Amino acid sequence: MWLENPVFREDLERFAAQQQIPWEMLRGKTVYLTGGTGLIGSTLASGLLYANQVHGLDLTLVLLVRDEKRARQQFAAQLRDSNALQFVQGTVEWLFSYPRPIDYFIHGASPTASAYFVERPVETISTAVNGTGNLLEMAKDKEAKGFVYLSSMEAYGTVRTEQPLSEEDVGYLNPLVVRNCYPESKRMCEAMCAAYASEYDLNAKSVRLAQTFGPGVAANDRRVFAEFGRCAVNRQDIVLQTEGKSKHCYVYTMDAASGILTALLLGEPGRTYNVANPATYSSIREMADMVARELADGEIGVKIAATEESRRKYPADHFLNLQSDALNALGWMPTVGLADMFRRMLASAEL
Repeated sequence: MWLENPVFREDLERFAAQQQIPWEMLRGKTVYLTGGTGLIGSTLASGLLYANQVHGLDLTLVLLVRDEKRARQQFAAQLRDSNALQFVQGTVEWLFSYPRPIDYFIHGASPTASAYFVERPVETISTAVNGTGNLLEMAKDKEAKGFVYLSSMEAYGTVRTEQPLSEEDVGYLNPLVVRNCYPESKRMCEAMCAAYASEYDLNAKSVRLAQTFGPGVAANDRRVFAEFGRCAVNRQDIVLQTEGKSKHCYVYTMDAASGILTALLLGEPGRTYNVANPATYSSIREMADMVARELADGEIGVKIAATEESRRKYPADHFLNLQSDALNALGWMPTVGLADMFRRMLASAEL
């Protein structure tokens, strides 16, 4: 997805116009991005390539990918319009050396499916901890100017109250619950970033992303926002696999991309930053009702089909009222609300 998509092009233009981002810091620099073929990574990669054109930055963007042929197909339009994009085939667990200097690292490679966390907890932990360790070592050896790790709101664990959450208000996690392999590993990776910042003076930090969606959601994406979007398009009732009581915030894809870059370039070493739109705070059930009412014109309903097996795949009921005051202080602000996140996702994709 690139300039031919009017919704995404508008997003790219807004991204490149972000005044809080010190674009000159990227002039002539090399940015190394993992997870670049995923939703957030591909959005950020496209944003950087577009900003490179608009601002004439002469930057180089290197994507670590598992399948270079597939990645080249995904970024065919960007490759046609830019010579700034390079690929390195490999994985975060098995990194190949990169012979040239790297100035900035953005580490977003991670499993994202709840079912995978339950079925492959060992692999979930290994990818997170070993992969992040490898990237941090590489950044240290390259004497990188900055490193940002893409963590998750799930790092907060189970929060039972609806109080606004700053980055210090971390809740309870039982490490013996298999599903918690994902948030536990996210916490450890944040700790690793703080440790490298302290021990090696590496400018490493992390961002805790609220659930993120918008243009670029794949047709086979099984996450809740994609399922809801498909139901709206196909005029099918939304079926929830839990009671939908959990409440948290969301953030639009390009808002997330600008938040990540703001934290990378302006954030303090060893810190973590919430990237969320507090105005989107709602329960899963409330979001489903909103989609049925506003996106499907009230022509579909919401049903609950929760079973003990389905509940295992999702976190216990929790409340993540994330506040982004620390990132706001760096000049970042979210721009797209929840209903418009769905509208822009549906206007730019075939779900």
